[in-house]
Amino acid sequence: MLLLIDAGNTRVKWALARDDAQPGDWIDSGAVLHEGLDALAGAWQSRHVTRAIVSNVAGPALRERLAALLGPITVDWFASSAARAGLANGYREPARLGCDRFAAAIGARALAPGQDLVVATCGTATTVDAVTSDGRFLGGMILPGLALMAGALARNTAQLPQAAPGAAPPPLFADNTNDAIVSGCLSAQAGAIERAVAGHGGAACMLSGGAAPYIAPALGVAHRLVENIVLVGLHAVALADAQHGGR
Repeated sequence: MLLLIDAGNTRVKWALARDDAQPGDWIDSGAVLHEGLDALAGAWQSRHVTRAIVSNVAGPALRERLAALLGPITVDWFASSAARAGLANGYREPARLGCDRFAAAIGARALAPGQDLVVATCGTATTVDAVTSDGRFLGGMILPGLALMAGALARNTAQLPQAAPGAAPPPLFADNTNDAIVSGCLSAQAGAIERAVAGHGGAACMLSGGAAPYIAPALGVAHRLVENIVLVGLHAVALADAQHGGR
């Protein structure tokens, strides 16, 4: 059994897959805040996990906690490199690209091979990256996530009480301060994604991350919502490694 882990700045997302499953075809998955991580040990151990691949952007302390929980399981600590799973990394210094961004790009390409892509991952930060149809990661942009933007303006809107997943955004020109903050934050997020799509020749757009359902209704471009695209990418990496006998 293969365990996939995406350790982000706020939550740890995970999925379990059989060895012959395709990317995104999981038998179980979930997410916990960092403080709830210890509760996962029993669930993972009871599923006869033999190997794991982990993307961790939350620092060395969380890596140590994960290593302790995983125990004897063989772990691949995923890191950005010049190329992996058929995707070439065009970052000036490939190893300095956030491993979650590289995994998300690999995941997007696994779901839509042979297409120009814009991959927007909307979490604590929002990242918007470009992938070419022939398998090159071009680079991208990083901006504060939706809650960070709102919180910077008014603490009591950090949880976006006027926005709900899938709901229509407030009017562009809102007639009250709370809606105006939400409208501005959503417009900033959507505008960055739309600009990336236009700048990449109208590429197909994939949207993922905890804030994606809030942002999606504000987008003026066609898009596909994908849950846990980083985990999809890690799964694609594991399959590619298995097929080629390693990296």
